[in-house]
Amino acid sequence: MRLNYPTFIKVIKVPCTGRVDILTILKAFESGMDGVYLAGCLEGECHFLKGNLRAKKRVAYARTLLKEVGIEPERLEMYNLSSAQGQRFAAIANDMAEKIRNLGPSPLKKAREAFKV
Repeated sequence: MRLNYPTFIKVIKVPCTGRVDILTILKAFESGMDGVYLAGCLEGECHFLKGNLRAKKRVAYARTLLKEVGIEPERLEMYNLSSAQGQRFAAIANDMAEKIRNLGPSPLKKAREAFKV
C-alpha cells in the first residue's frame, strides 16, 4: 500500500517521541520549518513507558513559547497513533500540510528574509 502525503514533509525517525526535546522543536522552526508535528505511540502503549506523555507535555510547553514570540501555536501539534495506522499517518500529514498552507509562511521565515543582506 502506497501512502500519499506531500513530498515536502520531512520524516525524522526517533526511537521514542520522549527523546524529542523542546530545543529540537524550536530549532526546527528556527531553521525555517513552517510547521512541526510529532507522531507518537497511542497513549498508554508507549514501548518506553511514558515517553509519549513526556512529549505531549513538551509540545504543550513549546506551544506556549511559540505564542510568546509571536508564532501561531497551531504550527506545532502532537498526534498519537499506532505503527499499523499508516493511512491515518498520511491523513494527518495532509491535514497538517493544509493547516500550515492556510497559516502561510512562518513569521520567523519572513523575518529571516527581511534581514538577509
